[in-house]
Formats: sequence, structure tokens, C-alpha cells
Amino acid sequence: MKNKTLIAISTIMLFVPWTILPLRTFKWALESPIAEIMISCYAVFMIFSGIFTIVSYVKAKAQNNLMKICLVVNSLYAVGGIAVFCMMILPKIM
Repeated sequence: MKNKTLIAISTIMLFVPWTILPLRTFKWALESPIAEIMISCYAVFMIFSGIFTIVSYVKAKAQNNLMKICLVVNSLYAVGGIAVFCMMILPKIM
């Protein structure tokens, strides 16, 4: 039961980052402080979903084909989230 719950959560986490696309169609979402905050929140969520899926896969041994797909995609999301943070922070430091 615990593994099925972890797999369901990881699967739902696959689709959440794509909700930024409809949000970005609004004019208010393109303004400077709101856009930065929104992108930062999505990046944090992507990093969290990658870490959550890796921990669920390794520690809880939730290992089936769907979880393997979630592991790959959420890990790529986590790498993308880290890259977004680097792109946002490095220009401010230098």
C-alpha cells in the first residue's frame, strides 16, 4: 500500500511542472517580480519531486516500470530546476 501511494505521488509530480505553460499565457504572469517568483517556485518543486522520487525508489524500494519512468523524468526535472536556479542566481553574484 505504501509503495502504491509513493508511485501515485511520483506520477502526479510528473505533470505539475507543465501547468506553468497555461499560467504564462496571462499578462500578469509575465511581469518581472511575479515571473521570477513563479519560476523559482516551479524550480523548487521540480527539485523536490526529483529528490522525492529518488528516495522513494531507493529507500522504499518502490521499483516497477512506472516508477522507473517517474525516476528518469523527475530526475531530469530536478537537473532542470537546478539549472534554472543557477541561471537566476549567477548573474546577480557576478
